[in-house]
Amino acid sequence: MLNITIINGPNLNLLGKREPGMYGNESFDDCLLQLKQAFPQVNFTYFQSNVEGEIVNAIQQYGFNQDGMILNPAAYTHTSIAIGDAVAAIKTPVIEVHISNVHAREDFRKISHVSAKSVGSIVGLGLKGYALATEWFIAKAGAIQ
Repeated sequence: MLNITIINGPNLNLLGKREPGMYGNESFDDCLLQLKQAFPQVNFTYFQSNVEGEIVNAIQQYGFNQDGMILNPAAYTHTSIAIGDAVAAIKTPVIEVHISNVHAREDFRKISHVSAKSVGSIVGLGLKGYALATEWFIAKAGAIQ
Protein backbone atom coordinates (compact mmCIF):
# COMPACT_ATOMS: atom_id res chain seq x y z
CA MET A 1 0.00 0.00 0.00
CA LEU A 2 1.35 3.40 -1.02
CA ASN A 3 0.88 6.26 1.44
CA ILE A 4 0.25 9.68 -0.10
CA THR A 5 -0.68 12.85 1.75
CA ILE A 6 -2.59 15.64 0.03
CA ILE A 7 -2.29 19.08 1.59
CA ASN A 8 -4.44 21.93 0.30
CA GLY A 9 -4.10 25.56 1.25
CA PRO A 10 -6.45 28.50 1.67
CA ASN A 11 -9.86 28.67 0.05
CA LEU A 12 -9.64 25.19 -1.43
CA ASN A 13 -12.29 24.15 1.08
CA LEU A 14 -14.65 26.24 -1.11
CA LEU A 15 -14.08 24.26 -4.32
CA GLY A 16 -17.37 23.75 -6.11
CA LYS A 17 -18.70 27.02 -4.71
CA ARG A 18 -15.81 29.41 -5.35
CA GLU A 19 -15.31 30.91 -8.82
CA PRO A 20 -16.61 27.87 -10.71
CA GLY A 21 -15.51 29.41 -14.03
CA MET A 22 -11.91 29.07 -12.88
CA TYR A 23 -12.01 26.16 -10.45
CA GLY A 24 -14.98 24.10 -11.63
CA ASN A 25 -18.10 22.85 -9.86
CA GLU A 26 -16.62 19.84 -8.10
CA SER A 27 -15.83 19.89 -4.38
CA PHE A 28 -12.54 18.51 -3.15
CA ASP A 29 -14.46 15.90 -1.16
CA ASP A 30 -15.80 14.61 -4.49
CA CYS A 31 -12.30 14.67 -5.97
CA LEU A 32 -10.86 12.77 -3.01
CA LEU A 33 -13.57 10.12 -3.27
CA GLN A 34 -12.77 9.69 -6.97
CA LEU A 35 -9.05 9.38 -6.18
CA LYS A 36 -9.73 6.68 -3.59
CA GLN A 37 -11.90 4.77 -6.05
CA ALA A 38 -9.41 5.11 -8.93
CA PHE A 39 -6.37 4.19 -6.83
CA PRO A 40 -7.36 1.51 -4.29
CA GLN A 41 -3.67 0.66 -3.81
CA VAL A 42 -3.10 4.10 -2.24
CA ASN A 43 -3.82 5.12 1.33
CA PHE A 44 -4.63 8.84 1.08
CA THR A 45 -4.30 11.23 4.01
CA TYR A 46 -5.94 14.61 3.44
CA PHE A 47 -5.38 17.93 5.18
CA GLN A 48 -6.68 21.40 4.31
CA SER A 49 -6.16 24.67 6.12
CA ASN A 50 -6.54 28.37 5.53
CA VAL A 51 -3.75 29.00 8.07
CA GLU A 52 -0.12 29.13 6.94
CA GLY A 53 1.39 27.73 10.14
CA GLU A 54 -1.01 24.78 10.15
CA ILE A 55 0.12 23.92 6.62
CA VAL A 56 3.78 24.07 7.72
CA ASN A 57 2.92 21.79 10.68
CA ALA A 58 1.19 19.29 8.38
CA ILE A 59 4.12 19.24 5.94
CA GLN A 60 6.44 18.51 8.85
CA GLN A 61 4.08 15.94 10.37
CA TYR A 62 3.69 13.89 7.18
CA GLY A 63 6.97 14.73 5.52
CA PHE A 64 9.04 11.91 6.96
CA ASN A 65 6.71 8.90 6.80
CA GLN A 66 4.88 9.04 3.46
CA ASP A 67 5.69 7.76 -0.02
CA GLY A 68 4.58 11.04 -1.57
CA MET A 69 2.98 14.38 -0.88
CA ILE A 70 0.72 16.37 -3.20
CA LEU A 71 0.77 19.99 -2.14
CA ASN A 72 -1.44 22.80 -3.36
CA PRO A 73 -0.43 25.75 -1.18
CA ALA A 74 -2.87 27.95 -3.14
CA ALA A 75 -2.16 31.66 -2.61
CA TYR A 76 0.60 30.82 -0.11
CA THR A 77 2.60 29.48 -3.05
CA HIS A 78 3.50 33.03 -3.96
CA THR A 79 4.07 34.46 -0.50
CA SER A 80 5.16 31.79 1.98
CA ILE A 81 8.85 31.27 2.37
CA ALA A 82 7.97 29.16 5.44
CA ILE A 83 6.03 26.63 3.36
CA GLY A 84 8.85 26.47 0.81
CA ASP A 85 11.36 25.93 3.62
CA ALA A 86 9.17 23.18 5.10
CA VAL A 87 9.13 21.37 1.76
CA ALA A 88 12.93 21.65 1.54
CA ALA A 89 13.30 20.24 5.07
CA ILE A 90 11.37 16.98 4.63
CA LYS A 91 12.30 13.62 3.10
CA THR A 92 8.98 12.81 1.39
CA PRO A 93 8.97 13.83 -2.29
CA VAL A 94 6.48 16.61 -3.05
CA ILE A 95 4.56 17.39 -6.23
CA GLU A 96 3.15 20.91 -6.35
CA VAL A 97 -0.33 21.04 -7.90
CA HIS A 98 -2.39 24.05 -8.97
CA ILE A 99 -5.88 23.74 -10.40
CA SER A 100 -5.60 26.89 -12.51
CA ASN A 101 -2.74 27.84 -14.79
CA VAL A 102 -0.94 30.22 -12.46
CA HIS A 103 1.41 31.22 -15.29
CA ALA A 104 -1.50 32.66 -17.27
CA ARG A 105 -2.78 34.75 -14.36
CA GLU A 106 -1.52 37.83 -12.52
CA ASP A 107 2.24 38.39 -12.50
CA PHE A 108 2.59 37.78 -8.75
CA ARG A 109 1.22 34.24 -9.26
CA LYS A 110 4.20 33.37 -11.48
CA ILE A 111 6.41 33.28 -8.37
CA SER A 112 6.48 30.02 -6.40
CA HIS A 113 8.39 29.42 -3.19
CA VAL A 114 7.59 25.70 -3.57
CA SER A 115 8.40 24.72 -7.18
CA ALA A 116 12.19 24.55 -6.90
CA LYS A 117 11.92 22.38 -3.78
CA SER A 118 9.43 19.94 -5.33
CA VAL A 119 10.12 17.00 -7.62
CA GLY A 120 7.65 18.51 -10.09
CA SER A 121 4.71 20.82 -10.64
CA ILE A 122 1.36 20.30 -12.34
CA VAL A 123 -0.55 23.47 -13.19
CA GLY A 124 -3.71 24.33 -15.06
CA LEU A 125 -5.17 20.85 -15.51
CA GLY A 126 -7.94 21.25 -12.97
CA LEU A 127 -8.51 18.59 -10.34
CA LYS A 128 -7.01 16.05 -12.78
CA GLY A 129 -3.63 17.29 -11.53
CA TYR A 130 -4.11 15.33 -8.30
CA ALA A 131 -4.67 12.08 -10.21
CA LEU A 132 -1.65 12.76 -12.43
CA ALA A 133 0.52 13.35 -9.37
CA THR A 134 -0.78 10.11 -7.84
CA GLU A 135 0.03 8.21 -11.04
CA TRP A 136 3.59 9.56 -10.92
CA PHE A 137 4.07 8.38 -7.33
CA ILE A 138 2.68 4.94 -8.24
CA ALA A 139 5.03 4.67 -11.22
CA LYS A 140 7.98 5.82 -9.10
CA ALA A 141 7.19 3.21 -6.44
CA GLY A 142 6.96 0.52 -9.14
CA ALA A 143 10.37 1.50 -10.50
CA ILE A 144 11.93 1.24 -7.04
CA GLN A 145 10.57 -2.21 -6.19
